[in-house]
Amino acid sequence: MVGQAHADLTAAVGAAFPAARAALERLVRIPSVGAEGAGAPAMREAAEAAASMLSDLGFEGTRLLEVPEAAPAVYAERTGPAGSPTVLLYAHYDVQPVGDRAQWSADPFEPVERAGRLYGRGASDDKAGIAMHLAALRALLACGPLPVTVRVFFEGEEEQGSPHVAAFVERYASLLRADVIVVADSEHWRAGEPALTTSLRGIVDCEVEVRTAHAAVHSGQFGGAIPDAISALAKLLATLHDDAGRVAIAGLVRAGTAPVDEDEAHLRQAAGMLEGTQFIGEGPLSARLWLQPAVSVLAIDAPRISEAVNALVPVARAKVSVRLAPGQDPAAAMDALVAHLESHAPWGAQVTVTRGSMAAPFRLDTSSAAFEAFRSGLHEAWGCAPVEIGVGGSIPLVAVLSAAQPEAAILLTGVGEPESRIHGPDESQDLEELRRGALAEAIALRLIGGG
Repeated sequence: MVGQAHADLTAAVGAAFPAARAALERLVRIPSVGAEGAGAPAMREAAEAAASMLSDLGFEGTRLLEVPEAAPAVYAERTGPAGSPTVLLYAHYDVQPVGDRAQWSADPFEPVERAGRLYGRGASDDKAGIAMHLAALRALLACGPLPVTVRVFFEGEEEQGSPHVAAFVERYASLLRADVIVVADSEHWRAGEPALTTSLRGIVDCEVEVRTAHAAVHSGQFGGAIPDAISALAKLLATLHDDAGRVAIAGLVRAGTAPVDEDEAHLRQAAGMLEGTQFIGEGPLSARLWLQPAVSVLAIDAPRISEAVNALVPVARAKVSVRLAPGQDPAAAMDALVAHLESHAPWGAQVTVTRGSMAAPFRLDTSSAAFEAFRSGLHEAWGCAPVEIGVGGSIPLVAVLSAAQPEAAILLTGVGEPESRIHGPDESQDLEELRRGALAEAIALRLIGGG
């Protein structure tokens, strides 16, 4: 029976779960959209709300950590038995913009439950990570003293590429020191099928500007001889892939084979692909998603259709993102991206590239005792062994903390899954997955503490 070996924790998580769900709903109601800037009132409101939740659990020294120009981070600590390991629990409270609200079935900042899922922006990514930590801690405390010293670090800039995380880690190094680091910002293989993440892709991005003239001119008078900037930009962006959709930037790393492979039908359904749309790239799908580079055009600045006139547009811009395979140096990847864009200027157009953020990829050491503790916790909570997976996304903090604390064991976990639709409309969190995730973490922390 699931939870049999730790029946007290199973019961305690069940008792703690209503409070954790209420905390999640409270956080979802706060529109802490990272893209609105560190100074947006909702950012501090979300941080203060998360801090108050930790204070309610009796954590010592609960406070907001600050570095210049950054959204505040939440810190708290509770001491375990003398000589016990120190575990740092991470999640982030910032969320992505909601996009077109018409694509949402309800207000993205008013959580609503349907068929066992809680809907709302951040309900899964990553306010569910905060709720999971809170439920696990509340359950452990209901069963006695914490088995380990717990430190908590909730970030507010992950969705913006964590531009100040290195500054946080440097300024607050003594507070963030730990034997085990648990990053609750990943996902499961499927609902009902838990996973431990063993690799992350890195990321680089840039803005590219294409200019063909000093100012707009009449399209009838000059069209046919003079290129417009939008057409030139489109031609430039098309060079980033070959005809099969493989990344065409020279020199990027590919990292081998994946431990499991994704099913085509499931991937189509999870991504909401339109009928007839083809996959791009080559090789097994999981390798394409986790272990190969991927190029995406995230945005284009050009006149709106409603603002169009019969004139040749002189300048257009795009934001380009490249996900990096494990083993790739991000600085080298950025150089390769910039060199590609600058060397493929169409029709002699003027191309200017502005470098953006960088985050290193990561491959997890799976040999630690902490990894085995989480494997056991997940197995007991779900009643089946967890799958080892890669994740195509990036968590900049992981590489930064790994470099700062190379002896710490790092665990990548979480409670989302493909149906969560993170970053998209109608993001949601399966509540049963959240409950099981809290149980798995509680069991793992007990095992790490020697229980």
